[in-house]
Amino acid sequence: MRNIIKSFNIKSVITIFACTITLVVLSGCSGKQETSDNPSAIEIGKQIKQTTNIEEMKEGDHKKLQKLYNINADEVDSFVLFTAPTNINADEITVIKVKDMKNVDTMKEKISNRIEKKSKSFKDYLPEEYFLIEKHVLKTKDSYILLAISKDSDEIEKTFDKALK
Repeated sequence: MRNIIKSFNIKSVITIFACTITLVVLSGCSGKQETSDNPSAIEIGKQIKQTTNIEEMKEGDHKKLQKLYNINADEVDSFVLFTAPTNINADEITVIKVKDMKNVDTMKEKISNRIEKKSKSFKDYLPEEYFLIEKHVLKTKDSYILLAISKDSDEIEKTFDKALK
């Protein structure tokens, strides 16, 4: 009888241990881990919304992405695009997660063209807004591109960098 009780206790401990190991391994392989290491542009956009007040800005769609930057929706994995509510404000925030890494430089160049056009139109028209354009942030990290034309460009850049660590 004692052998049966000892045998039962050892088997129970081994079973519990095996179940615990299995749960730890399965939880470590869940998709949540990937999300924090590889967030969508939309997730980064949500973090930026917490950093700076963009309530008055308009959120752009695929058509706006094409119109402003000449970037097709099928070239991006995800994106967020916020533009000023009127054409007398220069504010613009864009985060793009590119589908194919080989297109990052091309897209960055297209965004640079947009900045150049915008800069020319504001230069003599609204000097305060022109200043925002001149101190813009345009950077890439892996398959991500950030454009920040805002009084809070530095904070937006920090948020972008933190989201991709």
